[in-house]
Amino acid sequence: MGMQFDDDADLDTSGVKDARGSRIPGGGATIGGGIVGLVALVLGLFFGVGPQELGLSGGDTPAATTSSAAQVSQTCRTGADANARQDCRIVAVVNSVQDFWRGEFARRGAHYTDAPTVLFTGRVATACGTADSTVGPFYCPGDQQVYLDLGFFDELRTTFGASGGPFAQAYVVAHEYGHHVQDLMGTLTRAQDGRTGAGSNSVRVELQADCYAGVWARHATTTPDEKTGRPLLTRLTDADIRDGLDAAASVGDDRIQERFQGRVAPEAWTHGSAAQRQQWFRTGYDTGDMARCDTFR
Repeated sequence: MGMQFDDDADLDTSGVKDARGSRIPGGGATIGGGIVGLVALVLGLFFGVGPQELGLSGGDTPAATTSSAAQVSQTCRTGADANARQDCRIVAVVNSVQDFWRGEFARRGAHYTDAPTVLFTGRVATACGTADSTVGPFYCPGDQQVYLDLGFFDELRTTFGASGGPFAQAYVVAHEYGHHVQDLMGTLTRAQDGRTGAGSNSVRVELQADCYAGVWARHATTTPDEKTGRPLLTRLTDADIRDGLDAAASVGDDRIQERFQGRVAPEAWTHGSAAQRQQWFRTGYDTGDMARCDTFR
């Protein structure tokens, strides 16, 4: 048995906007499927900040309208739902991650501002422009929201060769919230200088988000739920952590370039190598200390 939530815990769905199946207002350039989408993946543009930073912005577009067909607020009520359903598990992870960062910021005398996660299918309009699911999960600093097409988790296994598992999904969500933490701390803008390469600020920002994901994982089973005072996440095993490390490695720039281009080009890296991504997630997890996540030193 792996990652487990408290069956009796009440989930807070206010932090997850369910826009799956909704019609997105038109306008704005997007990355399409097929070869263009593949190029986006080869370039490693997913798993980071939003379309504007990636050169995909179509300008300001209206937000996605919420679909009545898919509502996590109706189906995701308890920890038992999170243990049974993927979308409810994402709700629970968002709850746990934000509970942790709220407390961590308070402990440091700062204020944490909640960031919603938007679940979408196909295409979504954001304050960073319009994007489709080929971009993968991303954080938009313009509206301080995380965007996630759940189909990405299938891609993580089938396209990128990750072993998968519930905690691999949790790692992805926690990584995006690492970007939100950076946004609140003023470090996220360092990635917007347009440079790439193994030592670039873009890579350093992504590795720090991996480290922050590890910090959350270290404290996840001891962070009290705001309502019950008990941890929402009750079990996290060594096998779960291995799944997270495997997911981190599968989206390393070198792994992606080797798989899709047949060669490794460090000068084009935007997220870091498989070894670096594993190293920094492990640093966060082993120390549980966000101060040890200074990838800019």
